[in-house]
Amino acid sequence: MTEVPPVPMPGTRDLFSLDPAVAHLNHGSYGAVPLPVQRAQARLRVEQEQDPDGFFADLPERIGRARARIAAALGGHPDRLALLTNVTEGIAVVLESLPLAEGDEILVTDHGYGAVVRAAERRAAETGAKVCTATIPLDTPDTDGVAERVLAAVGERTRVAVLDLVTSPTARQIATPGLLAALAERGVVTVVDAAHAPGHLPVDLGGAAGGADFWMGNLHKWAFTPRATAVLAVRDRWRPRVRPLMLSWEHDRGFPGHVEWRGTCDYTPWLAAPAGFDLLERLGADRVRAHNEALAAYGGRLLAGRAGLGELPSMPGLAMRAFRLPAGRAETGPDVEELRAEIRRRLDTRVAVTRWPGGGVLRISAQVYNRAEEYLRLAEGIGELLRT
Repeated sequence: MTEVPPVPMPGTRDLFSLDPAVAHLNHGSYGAVPLPVQRAQARLRVEQEQDPDGFFADLPERIGRARARIAAALGGHPDRLALLTNVTEGIAVVLESLPLAEGDEILVTDHGYGAVVRAAERRAAETGAKVCTATIPLDTPDTDGVAERVLAAVGERTRVAVLDLVTSPTARQIATPGLLAALAERGVVTVVDAAHAPGHLPVDLGGAAGGADFWMGNLHKWAFTPRATAVLAVRDRWRPRVRPLMLSWEHDRGFPGHVEWRGTCDYTPWLAAPAGFDLLERLGADRVRAHNEALAAYGGRLLAGRAGLGELPSMPGLAMRAFRLPAGRAETGPDVEELRAEIRRRLDTRVAVTRWPGGGVLRISAQVYNRAEEYLRLAEGIGELLRT
């Protein structure tokens, strides 16, 4: 396959305030807020400071209207979604809401996001449950093989499975509809970390939680919203049992308001979030997704062909690619930090690096502001950097 990049989408680079001297190839971690959305949030902050009492007086209703716009974009019902700051908070809410007893098991995978796994470990320690890990080799070729690994780890006391839709470090699909259905047949409550789904992949929450009992996704990564914006979708039978992390004046109204309201916090990211979805629609969500997938594939070909990195299997449609680093590189936390710092300093490039036994994992992302030459810079520089 030739190294031909997709044609850039006109005007998209000017939508962002990113430093043009840096190759921002890590959109999947923190996103980048477009200028129109930044301005929408700035106006809300001015409004808030002009009349704080008036601003907070009708905030629950305004949050509800923002949630309705977001729900429409995700194919869900606004009463079945709650706004949150991020998926990490969503996991905390869900684990707090689930009945667990001594000896019960929470199932995770070794591709799970570190903070999510830690949250499961803490909840297990509090309840006497334990965390079990399904090991999925990096070279597992397809979703059937992944599902086999997960189901093989299910035991008689498995009560909950916390699974990624798209894994953060390795860009693999775990929570397929088939796997979720198989777990449900075994009586396992399914919790899907879909941090990378909204704005990145087609999402239809018509079933309230995308086939899971609980489904949560970040909006700041790929849906162009301000940071600290995420959604939690909950199936009907679980909504009355959802336990918010704090008691508020909205508590008696139940889900979703009692999860969302936390007093005098900054709600402007949520109120500005519809502006992100509006921009994505103006650009054409399908067009953006197709462009980003093609650009990530181009970057992947460069890293494989010119830098000799082994590309890992990934989910179709993704604007991310993951690569295995040589043995001995990025196998520990300090090694990861050192490599990331070297890539920043020597290549002026931002990428994600995750530690992994036998050689770490490097992940790139693609967004409309990226250009082909940025991936070429990384591909030509990373080989030499890894040899030093």
